[in-house]
Amino acid sequence: MSTLLIEGGQRLAGSVEVEGNKNSALPLLAACLLTKEECVLTNVPRISDVEVMARLILDLGGQVEGIGSTTLRVRCPEITKDEPDGALVGRLRGSVLLLGPLLARCGRAHLAPPGGDFPARRTIATHLDALEAMGARRVAGVDHILEAPDGLHPASMYLYEASVTGTETALLAAAGAAGVTEIRHAACEPHVAELCAFLGKLGVGVTGAGTPTIRVEGGGALGGAEHHLWGDYIEAGSWAVIAAVTGGEIQIQGARAEDMEVVAAVLTRMNIICAAGGERFCVEPSQPKAARRITTSLWPGFPSDLVSLVTVLATQAEGQTLVHDWLYELRLFALEQLSGMSGDLFLCDPHRIIVTGPRKLRGRPLDSRDLRSGMALIAAALAADGQSRLSPLETVERGYGRLVERLQALGAKVAKMS
Repeated sequence: MSTLLIEGGQRLAGSVEVEGNKNSALPLLAACLLTKEECVLTNVPRISDVEVMARLILDLGGQVEGIGSTTLRVRCPEITKDEPDGALVGRLRGSVLLLGPLLARCGRAHLAPPGGDFPARRTIATHLDALEAMGARRVAGVDHILEAPDGLHPASMYLYEASVTGTETALLAAAGAAGVTEIRHAACEPHVAELCAFLGKLGVGVTGAGTPTIRVEGGGALGGAEHHLWGDYIEAGSWAVIAAVTGGEIQIQGARAEDMEVVAAVLTRMNIICAAGGERFCVEPSQPKAARRITTSLWPGFPSDLVSLVTVLATQAEGQTLVHDWLYELRLFALEQLSGMSGDLFLCDPHRIIVTGPRKLRGRPLDSRDLRSGMALIAAALAADGQSRLSPLETVERGYGRLVERLQALGAKVAKMS
């Protein structure tokens, strides 16, 4: 495992470019299993989660060229097994997205418990319910084993939870079911809409992308497709917060303006000078002020993936901010480490934390327990006086490619130590 050594107190400035959305890359790679024809994905993020998904496709008998680059060529003329490698599955929450394509192509799917952040607290009940609605039946066992020997069939379903990967699982399965499937209470996030767009390029009929009701006409012969991934707005928001907490000035390239609106709304409320235009988002030196209350929500509300970072920003803002993340409970627990950096935080309950600022943070050893809070702690260390050590760095590198290189290019004093 690697450690990131951070010398805080530097004002970061310059330009950084984000690559494709991690949360789009994984379902799009899974969708490539639906067709025997070649699919080409460009602007693919160079991160470890994408590499794991690509290697899962290889393990299933597919062909993937360009692993580690921004262009992947995927061909799956034959699927040779219905049980992906359990060790790889255990490293990636997104491996659950393989269930629908495997049922569509093989009539059976055997998946070990998926890994990722907080695996014990994040169930796949919504995914399994959707697949059962389309005719899959569960087989008893420790793992997730489903069978559909007569193929998947279309269905009209209401998702109990507007889960992003649950919606994507339903979409991928519906693409392989002959007929029209209607998914209600669907997630509306941009990466769900992007999966719909890619399925359309493969030849699947999809209407309602980006709305709570999506209709899918599946079961037809699918072709190949090329797709340039949309920029990762979560990564762009992360760099925006890093600029704000260090008093810096950063131009962020590559994320769509319509996806950055929700980020700009919260930053503006915290008195951060920022502007979006085209695929450029700029943050200027500012004096942060408390937002009083920041609450996560389903899209187009403020994303939970950024709540850890704005909590760090709140430590540098004048006044008191209540941060409420009702979606997940363990992200805020990880931020208790900010108290050890001299942050003024009061954890009300697993979902709410009160932050009072501004406080000058002090460097200290830090534990990256999950991807997003790990990036937030890096932001805190960059704003702090003195030296911090964060480990394991690999947790953060799952979602942020070339992280050390890009931080250094912005003027950060950081070094990776094995």
